Amino acid sequence: MQQRWPSRLWIVRHGESAGNVAAEAASGASRTHIDIAERDVDVPLSTRGERQADAVGRWFAGLPADGRPEIVLTSPYLRARQTSDRIRAAGGLMQDARDPLADERLREKELGLLDRLTRTGVEQLHPEQAEMRRRLGKFYHRPPSGESWCDVILRLRSALDTVSLHHGERRVLIVAHQVVVLCLRYLIEDMTEAEILAIDAAGDVANCSVTEYAFRSQAGKDGVLALERYNFVAPIAEAGAPVTSEPDANVAAR
Repeated sequence: MQQRWPSRLWIVRHGESAGNVAAEAASGASRTHIDIAERDVDVPLSTRGERQADAVGRWFAGLPADGRPEIVLTSPYLRARQTSDRIRAAGGLMQDARDPLADERLREKELGLLDRLTRTGVEQLHPEQAEMRRRLGKFYHRPPSGESWCDVILRLRSALDTVSLHHGERRVLIVAHQVVVLCLRYLIEDMTEAEILAIDAAGDVANCSVTEYAFRSQAGKDGVLALERYNFVAPIAEAGAPVTSEPDANVAAR
């Protein structure tokens, strides 16, 4: 039987973006809105984010030549595409790896009505949504015109099916966003709502951190992807790049 899963799967959150910086500043000042002009899809990496992406790219480049990613799937958002491009430029992929493939199913969680609002902004401008979120919890709460975590998980189930159909036995790198990293863990490790929210509550997914899985053929009926690293930031710290974990511009109130 052909192996269903990649032999190795890395999931990397994009480097720090201009939106991360703006969201942190707005939350720190207790403002209601995050001050950034671009659409969320067009928000670029910050200078620190570029250094982080270069650092993790060099870490991948330090792996054995036959152990680097062969396939790169990325969110279509600019900050994720820039991160994957810088990983490639640093020599972090197989020499004959194809150009990164953008997949809209890996995009950031959409907040709809609450886009660009801080937690303070949601409490002050949409108290009914703040109350509904408290009652339902972030896993199930869907803001008007936005998504819940369950909505993100639904599209990621489809994305993982594509990975298993087209990239079995390959080494695959996914570059995406904080909520996508967490929701992929939920799916791959067959977690409960309580389990993934406990991981989320324990700390943010750092920019350019590495989450890594290896296929174990002897585990389970058809083998499983076994977690080897989560939120791994040593490549960034060792390169002298700053380690950051700010919320994105559209998810300060996530």
